[in-house]
Amino acid sequence: MTRPKIFGIAGWKNSGKTGLAVRLVTELVARGYLVSTIKHAHHDFDIDKVGADSYRHRQAGAHEVTIVSGTRYAIMHELRGAPEPSFDEILARLAPCDLVLIEGYKREPIPKIEARRLEAANRVALAPEDPHIAAIAADHPVNDTALPVFDLDDTKSIADFVVAVTGLANPSTV
Repeated sequence: MTRPKIFGIAGWKNSGKTGLAVRLVTELVARGYLVSTIKHAHHDFDIDKVGADSYRHRQAGAHEVTIVSGTRYAIMHELRGAPEPSFDEILARLAPCDLVLIEGYKREPIPKIEARRLEAANRVALAPEDPHIAAIAADHPVNDTALPVFDLDDTKSIADFVVAVTGLANPSTV
């Protein structure tokens, strides 16, 4: 299987990454693309509920727990001290799609847009140090770059940019 097209959204905490990711998924899916996402968390997280059967399976020591219903399934893989899987290992686990939109993984060598908001926890620009940042999306004027700059809320233009940069073909029937 060929590797899917990949595009990332990088930025500091509260820079607007998640909002932009959600709007881009909505826009690209409406255009007919099959989009998957990967979200990197820098903190512990749990998608399970304390006391649920699947939670109890994990607490008992299961290596992987899969929950399946008629509408979705989820596989929880416990690292139990093993190193975090690499970006490529996670990518390899995804089903075929047109585009994988990445939120986080700001150090990966993939094309990405830098999200910037005035309320961000850190306002240090990433673009000057990351040659893989192809554009900036901000809620304020940005004048110190030769990169394309988008309004953070201009989802349609940013989606057009993602399609162009990744070389996405017409939506597939994957």
